[in-house]
Amino acid sequence: MNIKAKSYFKDETKDIPYFKSWVQQLEKANGRIYKSIEIQTALGKTHVWGLNTEDSLLETLVIFPGARTTPLIWDFDKGLDNLNHKMRIYMVETNGLPNLSNGDTPDIKSLDYGIWATEVFEKLKIEKAFIAGASFGGLICMKLGIVSPELVKAAFLLNPGCLQPFSLTLKNLYYNILPIVSPKEKNVSKFLDKAVFSKPNHKLSEEAEKMLIDYEVFAISRYKDNTQKPYYMDQQLGDVKVDTYLLEGDKDLLFPFQKSIDNAQKRIKTLKQVKVFENVGHGIETYAGAMNYLGEIIKNYY
Repeated sequence: MNIKAKSYFKDETKDIPYFKSWVQQLEKANGRIYKSIEIQTALGKTHVWGLNTEDSLLETLVIFPGARTTPLIWDFDKGLDNLNHKMRIYMVETNGLPNLSNGDTPDIKSLDYGIWATEVFEKLKIEKAFIAGASFGGLICMKLGIVSPELVKAAFLLNPGCLQPFSLTLKNLYYNILPIVSPKEKNVSKFLDKAVFSKPNHKLSEEAEKMLIDYEVFAISRYKDNTQKPYYMDQQLGDVKVDTYLLEGDKDLLFPFQKSIDNAQKRIKTLKQVKVFENVGHGIETYAGAMNYLGEIIKNYY
């Protein structure tokens, strides 16, 4: 696999312990322990967090996070409980994002992320699973759905970054660039309020939001992010061979929902259903209603 770019923490001796301490804080808040799994892939070390992984009788869900996030964000305020049934869950720390995985990344427009995701399944000994991806993670789900559809029971795309180009509206650019230019808590908080959430309907507890702000400030200021950003997969989406469900928030500034729906219906031949959540922002993976919906669809496959 050709390496296109390499991202990295500016000082691993300080930054890695900080991230591990942040995970421990989330474990304490949620009253549970995430199993720490390290596997070797074509991109080097890939880190995975697990819940209920010892119970092989459970249905399996594999989660891929958005850019500049960790999949653990899906479990703020014990959000994964909103699936409403117990599952074996693997939360994959995508290489090249601010986490414990190595920073090597392939060319995003190739199918290499799908090859890498296939390898993750093989190393975790997952024969077949449901997959879910938010934003950047939605792109990885589609790559996997092209490369190894036999591994996937169904794919869930949550405000994915592969159905249209990143919005270039002045409002979206302003709130996205603000914390990058000045990674202070107030600027990150403003970005979250305007782009990620849609309060009062879509929000986190005060404790969880503070943890998210802390993580984002850390990720922006301490991680050198050279990873390519998502792109509109366009005709490549026609090669996806897995049942696909699209979950959209109508307040998503980054990828406006109607354009994503139109392109999904045009390009994804295996699109099964579209669900739009009112007054929900880009961070739809933190919205209880979205997890309820995902859990209900999964139950229908039993």
